[in-house]
Amino acid sequence: MITDAAVRDLRSRVSGRVLTPSDDGYDAARSVFNAMIDRRPALVVRCANDDDVVAAVAVAREQNALVSVKCTGHNVAGFAVCDGGLAIDLSLMKSISVDPVGRTVRVGAGCTWGEVNDALQPHSLAAAGGFVSLTGVSGLTLGGGLGWLVRKHGLALDNLISARVVLADGRVVAASASENDDLFWALRGGGGNFGIVTEFEFRVHEGGSVLAGIALHPFAAARDVLRRWRDLEATAPEEFSGSALLLAFPQDPNAPEPLRGAALVGVGGVYAGAGPAAETAVGSLRAYGSPIADLFKVTPYNEVQRMADFAFPLGFRNYWKSSYLKGMSDGAIDVLVDHFKRVPSPNTVIVLEHNGNGALERVPETATAFGHRGWPYNFIVTSAWSNPAETERNVTWTRELFEAMRPFMADALYVNYIGDEGADGVRAAYGSKYERLAMLKAKYDPDNLFRMNQNIKPAVGVTHAGA
Repeated sequence: MITDAAVRDLRSRVSGRVLTPSDDGYDAARSVFNAMIDRRPALVVRCANDDDVVAAVAVAREQNALVSVKCTGHNVAGFAVCDGGLAIDLSLMKSISVDPVGRTVRVGAGCTWGEVNDALQPHSLAAAGGFVSLTGVSGLTLGGGLGWLVRKHGLALDNLISARVVLADGRVVAASASENDDLFWALRGGGGNFGIVTEFEFRVHEGGSVLAGIALHPFAAARDVLRRWRDLEATAPEEFSGSALLLAFPQDPNAPEPLRGAALVGVGGVYAGAGPAAETAVGSLRAYGSPIADLFKVTPYNEVQRMADFAFPLGFRNYWKSSYLKGMSDGAIDVLVDHFKRVPSPNTVIVLEHNGNGALERVPETATAFGHRGWPYNFIVTSAWSNPAETERNVTWTRELFEAMRPFMADALYVNYIGDEGADGVRAAYGSKYERLAMLKAKYDPDNLFRMNQNIKPAVGVTHAGA
């Protein structure tokens, strides 16, 4: 229970809003991307600045309240909100400051990748992180940060210069390679376990216009198209970050008739640049087979950030499964294609990502807490549906597909893509780094205040005089 006195105290100290279930705006503040999540915090603190975050953390600690932290709420697991506790909402903290000469950007914790790249576009710059514009900078970066520039410029966390962090004891500290470097190591992959990051500083890159898009083929050609995509990805230059999808095209009245509602296989991605080299690199992918549509074109990067948004509509119930793959074998492709024939929802998408053979793998494995850099392929099933009565059917189909893929899966997960995998899933996401992370958790959050996340429990028997 959070006492009335504690609520009054917060309201007197916070510049943002403090919401109880009876207040206007409460339901909007507790909503998240995944409509399967329907949690009701006792209190939502919509923070406007660091002082608000510090005040909320202090009350949570004093009241022994369960704490959740919401930035944009886009993660499928829904940890941004809790039942009965205190939700610290950073979505109002949307400051963006671009240094076009130094090629850096400072970003508030409530920003989305779309907002960041909109701010960078006038300077012909782009940030490495995010496939979808509505994805939050905070959650994606702290767990990794795959995106359309991953093979050329690495993960979002590989481009992180510094972070400002509110710790569990209420102190506000900086984390970088030269200040609290152990915390900086942990933040780059360890998620929200070690504190609340209120501001990020990133390196950004020449962006401007890029060659990007997708070639869509009939589902009947899926096996051949996916094999051709795999073979081309093996030699693709690192400027090209590509993916393949099994999907149903939306029932869009503005789309050509052959596309509306059709089951398709799509192969596409982003070349970090434009011109003859880009056309050559993407040309063989575009020329293969008989695509129904070739949607590749030279596009401003901030628009590219939105090209996959259609596959992640708001207001749907979501259940995801994901794993790195040992390779992209014919057998794995066969399983994916065969199961997609029976997909229960037209909003479900299977995504194959090729992130290897580039910048991600050039960063030493031990340099950050990010779990796994050696697996070039990842697959993710993003099942989505609107009718609650269809939940069991969609969840069952997704689990059956995941089980059928086990022979091809690595014993490794990407933490940003997992949902209800529990402690075993968290360990699989971090592998041999888990024990070091548990030691740092014991240093920076010994009471596990920040546990509404893919939780790393504090190591037992570890004491520190101070973080």
